[in-house]
Amino acid sequence: MKMIMAIIRIDKMNETKKALTEAGITSMTATGKVFGRGKGLWDAKVMEGAKNDQPEALALLGNEPRLRPQRVLNIAVSDENVQLTIDTIMEVNQTPAAGDGKIFVMPLGDAIRVRTGETGTTIL
Repeated sequence: MKMIMAIIRIDKMNETKKALTEAGITSMTATGKVFGRGKGLWDAKVMEGAKNDQPEALALLGNEPRLRPQRVLNIAVSDENVQLTIDTIMEVNQTPAAGDGKIFVMPLGDAIRVRTGETGTTIL
C-alpha cells in the first residue's frame, strides 16, 4: 500500500476528483485551502528589499502573491493502483506553466477501518 499526497492548483480540484473517480480511485481526503510555492527563483536580496519596502525590489516581485492557494489530496491506494493514480493526477493537472503542483508517494504500513477493525488493502 502507498499513500499518495498530491498538491494541486485549487481550481483543478473538481476536475481531478472526477477523473480519479472515473479511473476507479474513489476514496480520498482533501485538505481545504492551503498555501505554498515551489522552488521559485526568489533572490534573497530582492526579498529583503521588499521586506523593507524598497520600490525597486517591490517592482521586481511584481503583483503575484508569494504563496499560492492550493489543495492537498491524500489518497491511500494498493500498490497496483499507484501508477494509475499518478497518471490520472498528472493528466488533469499538467499545464505548460510553472505551479502545477507536486505528487509524493510514501509507503503505507497498514490501514484500519475504524467501524469494523478490518485491516490491509481490503479497506481501500
